[in-house]
Amino acid sequence: MNIAKQIPKWRIVAASVCGTSHIKNQQLCQDAHHWKILANNVLLIAAADGAGSATLGKMGAMIAVETATEYISHSDISYKTFAEDAFLRDLLTDAMLAAKNAVEDEADLYKHQPHDLATTLIIAIATPKVVAVAQIGDGLAVAKDSRGNLIALTIPSSGEYINETIFLTSPHALDRAQFRILRQEIVNLSVLTDGLQMLALNMLVGEPHKPFFFPLFDFVANAEDKTIAKEQLVKFLCSERITQRTDDDLTLVIAALRRP
Repeated sequence: MNIAKQIPKWRIVAASVCGTSHIKNQQLCQDAHHWKILANNVLLIAAADGAGSATLGKMGAMIAVETATEYISHSDISYKTFAEDAFLRDLLTDAMLAAKNAVEDEADLYKHQPHDLATTLIIAIATPKVVAVAQIGDGLAVAKDSRGNLIALTIPSSGEYINETIFLTSPHALDRAQFRILRQEIVNLSVLTDGLQMLALNMLVGEPHKPFFFPLFDFVANAEDKTIAKEQLVKFLCSERITQRTDDDLTLVIAALRRP
C-alpha cells in the first residue's frame, strides 16, 4: 500500500451570490471570497462582506480577500510554524493589516474615503490538526472535528447598535479582531458571511446549527465534479429555503478532508 496516497486532501466548494434585496434594487453582490491550497496541504480561506452603506463595498471586499490570501501565500509557512500560536496570530494580524492598507490605498488612489470601501474580513488557515482564524466584523467560521462535534471558531461581532458591525476600515479594527487557534483533528471547515449566520448559528447560545452544516459537509466530501458541485451550491443558496429567511448577499465556503 502506498501510504502517501492515503493522506487526506482538502476538497472545497465555494460560492458568493447576490441577495434578493440587491437583485431587486439592481445592485451588485457585495460579498467576495478566495481560497487556496498551499504546500503541505495547508488550506487558506478568506471571505468578506462589503458594507451595504459603502459605495464601493464590493471593491473593498474583493481587495481584502485577495490581498489577505496573497500575503499568507507568500509567507514562510511550514508544518513547524503551526506549532507556534504566536506565529499564527502574528501571521493573521499581518494579513489583515495588509488587507486594510490595500483597501485604504485603493480609496486614496480613486480619491474616496476608506469607509467607502468598508468591508468585513474572515481569514482561516487550516491543516488536518490545526485551524487558526481571525475575523473582523460579522460572519462565522465553523469546524467539525473527527468525532462529529461542531465548533464555532468565531462568532458575529456587533457594533454599538443592532445590525451594526465592525469593518476593516473602522477605527482600531485590528484591536477588536477575533482570533481562535484550535488544536485538534478536524474533518471539515466552513466560512460564511452574515447573510447566512441566522440560519447557521443559534445566536442565543453561540452554537452552530447541525441540520445546516452536516448535509453540506457530506455534500462536499462526496462531490466528484467541482463544476457541478459549485452549480449545486449556488442553486442551494438561491433556493426558497434560503431566500425566504434572508435577502442579503450570501457567501459560503465549505471544505472537507477526504482520502484519495
